[in-house]
Amino acid sequence: MNFNFFDLFWIFLIVSSLQPVWQRRQLEFRRIQAIKDFEQQRQSRVILLIHRQESISLLGIPLSRYITIEDSEQILRAIRLTPPHVPIDLILHTPGGLVLATEQIARALIRHPAKVSVFVPHYAMSGGTMLALASDEIVMDANAVLGPVDPQLGNFPAASVLKVVEDKPISEIDDETLIMADLSRKAMRQVQRFVRTLLQDAIPQPKIDPEKVESIIQTLTTGQVTHDYPITVEEAMEIGLPITVGLPKAIYNLMELYPQPQGGRPSVQYIPLPYDRRPILPEPKGRPLPEGTSADRKSR
Repeated sequence: MNFNFFDLFWIFLIVSSLQPVWQRRQLEFRRIQAIKDFEQQRQSRVILLIHRQESISLLGIPLSRYITIEDSEQILRAIRLTPPHVPIDLILHTPGGLVLATEQIARALIRHPAKVSVFVPHYAMSGGTMLALASDEIVMDANAVLGPVDPQLGNFPAASVLKVVEDKPISEIDDETLIMADLSRKAMRQVQRFVRTLLQDAIPQPKIDPEKVESIIQTLTTGQVTHDYPITVEEAMEIGLPITVGLPKAIYNLMELYPQPQGGRPSVQYIPLPYDRRPILPEPKGRPLPEGTSADRKSR
């Protein structure tokens, strides 16, 4: 059989077009296998909620992901299909998202009779923190962070709108700001009531010291810090959240299967192997240099 240049060109074109599809299928297979292995290891239902910045393939435009109604539909279905006696392990990597979707997922988690654990390998901010509060145990990497859950009205924190009304005479405040202040009070009450429901959850057993519930609510919902403030493991434990430090290696392996899409040169690069310490060079023999000599030479 003879092949000319055009035949080879078309073969190359077909193989090139099928390669991305084959790579996606292979990656999806590795993801499912990793999830199955982790479920067998933990004897639990594993659910992943991972949001990364993705790109539109045609134009390469970055598209940020967050918790949506579609996410809540999928997670509610996964919880509904989980037998009551089977624990749930939720792996979170998200900046937050819609309040409606977040509250739906959180209510479903606290209604599940078996233990619910949330794993945070890097960050779970805003709505992600609210989902963590719905769990019986929050397992975090030592460098992972949570965030405040104070309500936001558009681009403005509800707590800041209320501060304006407190500090200025009402005669100097326009009607729109007064309306926003009224909405801020309602939003604050709604969020605090819902967070209280999550913290007082006692299924299968109480998870928060009742004496710390109100102080946790004040810390997380009243705008004492900015909405993007990172709450570290140490701070989360100090305010009374049920934190366990140290993730199973399988969690990190799963995160590697959900990479950030790359558009050209990577912004972070390293050799993905355990770093071996280099051998220490022997000290030079001879008369030691007087103190300060090295610094003097550098300054010259």
